[in-house]
Amino acid sequence: MSGPREGSLLPAAALMFNAFVWGVSWWPFRQLQSAGVHPLWATTIIYLFALACLLCVRPAAWRGLWREPALWLLALASGVTNVGFNWAVTIGDVVRVVLLFYLMPAWSVLLAWALLGEKPTAAAMLRLVLAFVGVGVVLLPASAMSFAAGAGLSVADALALLGGFSFALTNVMLRKLRAAPSASRMLAMFGGGALLAGLSASLGVAAGTMAGLPPAAPGWAVLAGVLALAFLVGNYALQYGAARLAAGTTSIVMLTEVVFASASSVALGAAAMEPRTWIGGTLIVLAALLAAFQTRN
Repeated sequence: MSGPREGSLLPAAALMFNAFVWGVSWWPFRQLQSAGVHPLWATTIIYLFALACLLCVRPAAWRGLWREPALWLLALASGVTNVGFNWAVTIGDVVRVVLLFYLMPAWSVLLAWALLGEKPTAAAMLRLVLAFVGVGVVLLPASAMSFAAGAGLSVADALALLGGFSFALTNVMLRKLRAAPSASRMLAMFGGGALLAGLSASLGVAAGTMAGLPPAAPGWAVLAGVLALAFLVGNYALQYGAARLAAGTTSIVMLTEVVFASASSVALGAAAMEPRTWIGGTLIVLAALLAAFQTRN
């Protein structure tokens, strides 16, 4: 029999709101890019805003970073996650990017084995194979007859895979750092997002591969502010929901991000649902669902 924490609709609704924010975030990121604001600059603005809000509420959160050095690895993982995902959904096929990003449960098996000493079970290895076969199908060029290494891998694909791997590392580090103050963990994640995106953008400008941040204009500044607020509220919604539902239930609800991303991108012409995307995506989502149900049980 489920307890009140498990059966509450409000935590699930909070998780779905977070999934919605991430699932449709590709659209404002692309609008900002059209206004001359590269997704790396947009990510920097978003997480600087979130960091400022956190420090206004919890100014002592900095202290945890010096007492727990592993928080710096969490900051790095969170930063790479946001750089990879936000950049990828701006330049690539949205559905394809989200599916590759959701290889995260497979990466988690390997990272938990390496960092937490959790030896994978036969069922976990089966999910791992299922997920990687799904990725192979998604990435396989339409005319290819074999899984050539790297075949069909675009910059957006590589960023999505890197983002998903980093997201898995973020989750593993959150488990490893569960005794650390929550404000310090949030500071590491927001700070990592701002620092990595800002550093990457600055290096891109120095190398001449991307433009600098354009002068503030009401159009894009308001959109960036709204997006930053949406990410901040979504982050708090995620923490609220995840603290009140079983981990497996949380994973299942968060998979609605795939639905939100797919529906919005297909409706607005930002994705092409080819047969191999359907097949590979089904395998990836199935692997994630199996992992979620096992955790729930």
